[in-house]
Amino acid sequence: MISMHQGNVAIVGAAETTTIGIRPDLSILGLHAEAARNALADAGLSIHDVDGIAIAGTQAVMTPFELSHYLGIRPRWMDSTLVGGCSFMLHVRHAAAAIASGAADVVLVVHGESGRSGVGVPPYVPSPSSLTGQFENPYGALASYSAFTLPALRFLEDRGMNREHLAHVAVAQRSWAAQNPRALRRNPVTVEDVLNAPPVAYPFTRDMCCVVTDGGGALVLTSADRAKDMKNSDRLVYLLGSGEAAEASLVSMMDDPGSFRAFRDASEEAFRTAGITHADVDHLMAYDAFAHVPLYMLEDLGFVGRGESGDFIAEGNTVKGGSLPMNTNGGGLSYTHTGMYGMFAIQEAVRQLRNEAAAQLPDIKISFVQGVGLFFGAAGSLVLSNERP
Repeated sequence: MISMHQGNVAIVGAAETTTIGIRPDLSILGLHAEAARNALADAGLSIHDVDGIAIAGTQAVMTPFELSHYLGIRPRWMDSTLVGGCSFMLHVRHAAAAIASGAADVVLVVHGESGRSGVGVPPYVPSPSSLTGQFENPYGALASYSAFTLPALRFLEDRGMNREHLAHVAVAQRSWAAQNPRALRRNPVTVEDVLNAPPVAYPFTRDMCCVVTDGGGALVLTSADRAKDMKNSDRLVYLLGSGEAAEASLVSMMDDPGSFRAFRDASEEAFRTAGITHADVDHLMAYDAFAHVPLYMLEDLGFVGRGESGDFIAEGNTVKGGSLPMNTNGGGLSYTHTGMYGMFAIQEAVRQLRNEAAAQLPDIKISFVQGVGLFFGAAGSLVLSNERP
């Protein structure tokens, strides 16, 4: 049995749905299928090569066996881990473990979500018997924008930061999206534009919140030894390290609303298993459903010190020519956000490492991908590289 890390498992196929944004022509099942077929075509493989499948499924929406039956896959390994938007980081990690152990040879990780059009998606009805239904929903924390308000305000207050720092995040993301023809929001904005945009829930304005879209993406993974003889042998992306962690399902029960323990735990394991330091990272994909989340990530992952994240972005360190290019597709704030964004963060990391991105970085070797699940509930971290150690 080989290690699941250190480049022994490779991403050999990666693709999104043919278009993203507004896709009323496809159901959630159709989006999954289109993404899967595109990724397999990218890898030069067929459905018959796949013996493992992972989706963020539920009985109410979709299960791995429903998708595998639809596609014609006969899986001997399945994963339906659902921990919100970072589920796909965990799927990559779990797929690598399955390949390393021999439980699967070729794993297809798939996402499809009709977040904007709602085709094939049952209505969401919060359960009054759930923890959030009992202890948070009655106080107005009914959705992500309202559940995130108090942690965001706590973060800013503890660090002496303000809403302008949130606006700088949105401005930086839009500067990348302006270079990406697939991004939903592409018009450049200023800090003043973001602050004066329509309010959503204090401290957030519209441009501090993610877009709402339809779309999907898929990844194909196999062992690096098998991959070296495949179609994409010159475009392989290797998994160097990974981590996953969780804290509480209730935002109100976080150890510290101004810092997310799961970010710290998952990223620490990813750095350790990859055997790298922060200085080795050329590119960061930091899940940005809302403008405050990348600020948490920069600090909790250790790229900057406590209270330094806002100025780090405001000074231009995450945009073109900066010391740590971040969210180079435009992120969830400007590129796309179907409801679970993690797949698209991985896709952009793969594109950058393959030298295929819309806003391509020069001489990139290592990308760190950080995801968040639910409202500070779970976290997943991946270290990807185009070089095998």
